[in-house]
Amino acid sequence: MKNLKFALTRLGGMVLVLLIVAFCTFVVFYLVPSDPALLACGKPCTPENLALAREFMGFDEPWWRQFLTFLGGIFAGRTFGTGVTAIHCSAPCFGYSFRQNADVLELIGDRLPVTFSLAVGAAVLWVGLGVAIGVQAALRKDTWFDRAALAGSVIGVSAPVYLVGLLGILVLGFQLDVVPVGNYTAFTEDPVRWAWGLVLPWCVLAFAHGAHYVKLTRSQMLETMSEDFIRTARAKGVPERTVVGKHALRNVLLPVVTLTGIEFGSLLGGAVITERVFSLPGLGGLLIEAVHGRDLATLLGCTLFAGFLVVVANAVVDLSYGLLDPRARLT
Repeated sequence: MKNLKFALTRLGGMVLVLLIVAFCTFVVFYLVPSDPALLACGKPCTPENLALAREFMGFDEPWWRQFLTFLGGIFAGRTFGTGVTAIHCSAPCFGYSFRQNADVLELIGDRLPVTFSLAVGAAVLWVGLGVAIGVQAALRKDTWFDRAALAGSVIGVSAPVYLVGLLGILVLGFQLDVVPVGNYTAFTEDPVRWAWGLVLPWCVLAFAHGAHYVKLTRSQMLETMSEDFIRTARAKGVPERTVVGKHALRNVLLPVVTLTGIEFGSLLGGAVITERVFSLPGLGGLLIEAVHGRDLATLLGCTLFAGFLVVVANAVVDLSYGLLDPRARLT
């Protein structure tokens, strides 16, 4: 019963957060001094044609009614215009891009595999390497390895992603010619070329994000290894590998999982800078194109979709606590 209550509470919190994000995002884009109907009206655009365009796109109604219509479209779909020229947007409808003549969710779906590939590969690298290096740095405190790990983490945190990416392209892509640059291949076409084309972006993101995990894991390991239950386990003769891997690392993983959920959800929403540097056709590129084309429908849809991913990632993190730490389970 308590588990069901907890799940319902988390679900209600997710819905509330998404509603707040949707409302704030809609209001911000509504206040932007750009009229999508004027862009779609064409030239010459007479006042009569502009009024027809605003009516067709639904911008002739008060802002609060537009927001309610937008929410209704997410759950039940919506139709723009009437008659033979009407355009139907099936649920869940995150809007319709009249500039690209496409459903915003379809545009997101076309770009999402690229961003998903980038996020998953980079997350595997930065979590695996960051945690492993952080654990070894804690176990070898004040050695050359510890100092090198701390120095590398400081550089990783301080160096901008675009700078590391450009240096990687210049050195590894052009001068040494060991990795391809700007050559994305879909996984379904050729898995090997897909992975090889993403090696450099994965490494750049892993270097930038993994630095946080090295520092976090090291500090948590040093704190955990001084706890009474670690000393007790050692006094009982438990092997050091078991003490570190089973007892200490499990406590360290809780903050690591929290940070991973937040960063992974944000990265799925669109790694704008990384995708731009490496010319990857992902959600980040879609956002840039929408900004340049003043495509407010696509901007709004992508922002809400990114917020949805972050909220879902945080919910998954909360649910995973019980698997990592029995003390976090509901009884």
